[in-house]
Amino acid sequence: MGKDYKIAVVGGDGTGPEVVAEAVKVLDKVSEKAGFKLNYTHYDIGGDQYLASGDVLPETSVKGLEKSDAVLLGAIGHPDVKPGILEKGILLNLRFRFDQYINLRPVKLYEGVYTPIKDKGPEDIDFVVVRENTEGLYAGAGGTLKKGTSDEVAIQESINTKKGVERCIRYAFEYCRKRDKAKKLTLCGKTNVLTFAFDLWERTFYEVAEEYPDIETDYAHVDAICMWMVKNPEWFDVIVTDNMFGDIITDLGAMIQGGMGIAAGANINPEGVSMFEPIGGSAPKYTGKGVINPLAAIMSGQLMLETLGENEAGKSIEDAVMKVLTNDVKDVAAGKMGCSTSEVGDLVLGYI
Repeated sequence: MGKDYKIAVVGGDGTGPEVVAEAVKVLDKVSEKAGFKLNYTHYDIGGDQYLASGDVLPETSVKGLEKSDAVLLGAIGHPDVKPGILEKGILLNLRFRFDQYINLRPVKLYEGVYTPIKDKGPEDIDFVVVRENTEGLYAGAGGTLKKGTSDEVAIQESINTKKGVERCIRYAFEYCRKRDKAKKLTLCGKTNVLTFAFDLWERTFYEVAEEYPDIETDYAHVDAICMWMVKNPEWFDVIVTDNMFGDIITDLGAMIQGGMGIAAGANINPEGVSMFEPIGGSAPKYTGKGVINPLAAIMSGQLMLETLGENEAGKSIEDAVMKVLTNDVKDVAAGKMGCSTSEVGDLVLGYI
């Protein structure tokens, strides 16, 4: 008999509950076939809850999430809540609270999915970005002086610690070895301008590299990375970078792999509670219409299973999604799939 896992489910805002429902549907089938059990607890976290209570992230919910093995998240973002309140109060809060110091973003073009890059196909676009997830400019250090005047000063500081940088880089080396593809790890930075922060990143990168002689290493500035992701995406296997640059290049990655409808991500604490989500927003204008693509949420479930160690079950989800993309879905964009949100989930089930 397989393991039992406690899974916290946060549908969130907008179309989040719709896509998470399809992910849960798929997870139920693969877990039944593989012989392990997923026990779900649903949490009301998001814009509606905040508007009703005034509490962005109830402590009772946090305590429940702490007891889970993983968190499956739909989306956060509400049109009636000022931008930044939910993102900082929920997403960043949970990342820091649970020390989810790795953001993992596979960038993979599947057969049947359109990429805007001319003459590139699935054999060219298949890499992973490992982004440091709890430091850098997102740490919230800084402040303002003389706000609202012509002499206003705004300072936002990038915090980079030896511990934080090293554990992210080490995770990237381990992941590159486990992935066992080109076995090449690229450090993305800006050493010619951000000389203090990326001196630490670069020194640590090559120090850790000495422990991984089987992994090829190289370095590129973030602006060059952006160019080469478009011109020569086949050059990359695994990229490791800081919080801000990772945020930027993973959105570019989503576009070259076909769009937000297929892009899944993970916020990982290898020793604790990790959170998995489609990287697209809550898309409130599509709420209740059944036109949003659930494949990114379903692939988030795949990442969750692989992180929990259920690799074969995770692979079965990816295999089924690939068949749906090849045989059934016309376009991954919302409203252009040729079938409804729930029908796409059913198609995935049919291939498992």
